[in-house]
Amino acid sequence: MNGPVALKLADPIVPQIIQILRQAIIEMRLKPGEALSEKEVALRYGVSRQPVREAFIKLAEAGLLQVLPSRGTYVVKISVREVLNARFVREAIECALVRSAAELIDPAGVARIEQLVAQQKQAAEAGDSARFYALDEAFHRAIADCVECDPALRVVESARAQTDRVRYLSLPDASPLALLIAQHEAILAAIKARDPERAEAAMRTHLREILSALPRLAERFPDVFDRSDVPPHARPMPG
Repeated sequence: MNGPVALKLADPIVPQIIQILRQAIIEMRLKPGEALSEKEVALRYGVSRQPVREAFIKLAEAGLLQVLPSRGTYVVKISVREVLNARFVREAIECALVRSAAELIDPAGVARIEQLVAQQKQAAEAGDSARFYALDEAFHRAIADCVECDPALRVVESARAQTDRVRYLSLPDASPLALLIAQHEAILAAIKARDPERAEAAMRTHLREILSALPRLAERFPDVFDRSDVPPHARPMPG
C-alpha cells in the first residue's frame, strides 16, 4: 500500500479502516492472495487491533478478504461467479433507480450529473484512470441521490465490492474510456429528456459492458481471477 492515511480519531475508526483497505484492494495495491496482518495494520494507523479485526470481518463479509483461523487473513481472488451475480443485482436496482431519476430529477440534479460527465472527459484526456474511476462511482451515486432511496443505494454499494475491482482493471484497455463516457452521456440525455424507458435501456447497456470485458480480463490476468462456474443468468441464450 501507499503511505498511511491519517485517521480522524474523532470519528468512528472501523469505517475508516474498512474504506482504506477496500480502496487498496480495489486498486490492486493489495493484490489477490496477499496476506494482511492485524498487528501490522494496527501499527500502521496507530490504533488497537480490535478495530482492525472488526474491519477484516466486514471486508470478509463483503467478499474481499478471507479470514482463516490460525492461518491468517488474505485478499481473495476476483470470483467470476460473484462478479456476474453482483452485476445482475446492480442492473435490477440501478435500472429502477434511473427510471425514477428521469421522472424526479430537478435542475440541480441535472447540473450535478452534467458536471460529473464533463470531469470524466477531463480525466480521460489526462489519462487519469484512478480519477475516472472515482467519477464513475460519483455518477452512479448522483443518479441514486435523485431518488433518495437509501436502502437501494446500500445494496448497490455492497454489490460494487465485487464489480469494482473488475471495473478498475478494465480501465483503460478492456473498456475504452470514450465508450464509457458515451454510455454515460446516453444515460444523461435520457434523464434530461425525462424518458424513463430510454434511461433504463441506456443504463442496462452500460452495466452489461462488464459482460464483454470480464472474459478478456480473466484471460489477461489469470492469477487475479477465480474462474468459478458461470451462473445461469449470465450464460448465452440458446439460439
